[in-house]
Amino acid sequence: MSGVLDFFLGYSLPRISDFHYGCTKRFQDLPQIRLCLSYGKCSVVQKCKKAQFLLKALNLDLADHVDLHSFREECAVRSSYPNKNPLLAEACDGRDSDILPHVQTLKNFPAEELIGKVVMVRLDVTVLLREQKKQQSPVARVISTIKYLHKAGAKLILISSWSLRANLQLLKLEYVAEFLSSELELKVIPVELGSGLEQYVLEDRHKSDILLLENLSQFKQEQANCSEFARRLSSGVDIFVNDAFFQSHKILASNVGITGFCYASIAGFHFEEGMSQLKKIIEMNKRPYFAIVGGANLAGKAAALQFLASRCDGLVFVGDAAFQIMHAFGLAVPMVLVEQESLEAAHMLVETAKSKGVQLVLPKDFWCLNDHYPSQMKIFPANHIMDGWKPVDVGPNTLEEMISMLSRCKKILFIGAVKFSSSNQESAGESKLAAMLYNLSQKNCDVIVVGKQACETFVGKSSHVTVDLIENASIVWEFLKGRKLHGLLALDRAYPFELNWDAIYANTTLPLVVDVGSGNGLFLSRMAKMRKDWNFLGMEINEKLVSRCLDHVSQSGMTNGYFIAANATSTFRSIVSSYPGDLVLVSIQCPNPDFNKTEHRWRMVQRSLVEALADLLASDGKVFLQSDVKEVVVRMREEFMKYGKGKLTVMHDLEDSTSHRDEWLKENPFGIRSDWEQHVIDRGAPMYRLLLLKSSPSG
Repeated sequence: MSGVLDFFLGYSLPRISDFHYGCTKRFQDLPQIRLCLSYGKCSVVQKCKKAQFLLKALNLDLADHVDLHSFREECAVRSSYPNKNPLLAEACDGRDSDILPHVQTLKNFPAEELIGKVVMVRLDVTVLLREQKKQQSPVARVISTIKYLHKAGAKLILISSWSLRANLQLLKLEYVAEFLSSELELKVIPVELGSGLEQYVLEDRHKSDILLLENLSQFKQEQANCSEFARRLSSGVDIFVNDAFFQSHKILASNVGITGFCYASIAGFHFEEGMSQLKKIIEMNKRPYFAIVGGANLAGKAAALQFLASRCDGLVFVGDAAFQIMHAFGLAVPMVLVEQESLEAAHMLVETAKSKGVQLVLPKDFWCLNDHYPSQMKIFPANHIMDGWKPVDVGPNTLEEMISMLSRCKKILFIGAVKFSSSNQESAGESKLAAMLYNLSQKNCDVIVVGKQACETFVGKSSHVTVDLIENASIVWEFLKGRKLHGLLALDRAYPFELNWDAIYANTTLPLVVDVGSGNGLFLSRMAKMRKDWNFLGMEINEKLVSRCLDHVSQSGMTNGYFIAANATSTFRSIVSSYPGDLVLVSIQCPNPDFNKTEHRWRMVQRSLVEALADLLASDGKVFLQSDVKEVVVRMREEFMKYGKGKLTVMHDLEDSTSHRDEWLKENPFGIRSDWEQHVIDRGAPMYRLLLLKSSPSG
């Protein structure tokens, strides 16, 4: 069972079976429940109804521990209860939660929502131009994203930047448009980014042609993530699709700023594959797991190597980094090969490896080149390289030992170059390692190769590639260092669990009521107690509040109420659409005014939420809006009237003639007030209420 916990946390934790923290404490949060359930030894857990209830409701079992969303929940627990669980403090370092959140993807986005919409797709044209003649390249996935959107009926605008170091012919917008036209077998029209772009889009909206905007690398505003430039770029655009995953570590107007001006921002097929590849690096699904680390600049990679030391069973060093570790071990190394700025990082890594029981594998010999006679090569022991000779490749004994050790692995990460910075020639060692890794990949060993040079060497071994190849090493190193991938974080969030409605409610045929921004849950709980003929679902972004609400559900034995920690703006459709019964009422009460300004990226009522409500509400279903800030309700009403697809109308209070003039309802139609509503009324201030009705199809 200790292995299950290791797998759940994604860390190599020695003697974890002796660690029994938290099993006798009262559980406060779902993550702690999942953590304790993974031990399987605690009698308290077996009696914890809340634990069993939540896991069943979310369709979770011990096999689900690899889900990265759990780390975000666990990090929330760590910040809320900093002294309760040192295990979580070690695990939650940001790579799993903040950097790889669960986001909306094109694969899961409703295809019907694409019809007639203007969709802007962010590509990485440099990669496409370079990879166009290679097998197993990202071109196919990017092309499939564009073709899928086009077939779905979207009007497409493509944006990208391409390298100024490329062939001058390739820099021309017309050439790139012609290349994409050939790959897509669709007409791509080059368009300059100017003041007339929006008008061009409007005039061309119903045509099937695809637009390609000019090279963004020539605009300084792109690199500066200029808001005004992002606004111009997105003129007339409804939906943004990011399919340039390996640009995600950069903050650009075309991958970050633009998301503030589109009502939906989602990941394309190639982007989703990139996320999947990074997740594979940190998954602990197969052991032994070794990482082959090449290249130089150990100091700059220190945080990444510390992270790998917490995930892997062993680190195999090749390239210049090997000398820094050898020096930290006290082995004789020519000082010319020692990076002075890496001394501290090397010593810290050695200490970390010792404390965690992680094996460090170093070269035993090197092929060296004579400084004065470049044609002379000789093999030297690793700790006895003579003056006047410089290492250019790992030696035969090193390769033999590495191949023998790695042949027992079930998972291998190969990142960085084998050759040394002093060498300009191809590495024979890298070629032999590639051959060995290819053979292992045919024997149920997961192999991930990172870096342009390593990938090119590996692909040459076979036209049928069976490993994950990631040419862009920069984003992988940034990810392993714990840096945020801003292009990913800018996308809309998605809910990562498939709800088991039968485990949540006693009767799933009952009509459903959803309270968006349910807060402390008092309004919904009181409604659920009064109306046993309805089921109630609270959606709240604050996980602490949701945890308390779920405590109440468990302790009270409520069978028609439940709460979910989610951003309803982007997840409402994916969550509620699977409910078996009818959605009859949605309430949005007293949203934070600061978060509901039009320019606020995360404001609650946005087009995506309004369209989802309009589609999912049953005929004669209702939407209840209220706030003590008039401007907030007015803005929400405008959003519903603008994006409600003509399905929603304002209801009037038949007993209150004033409601026909100003539309505001005098009283709460449900007879149950939220705590904030009661507070406002007690101080004598007004509440502004609206009730919207979804007309029946015949109406």
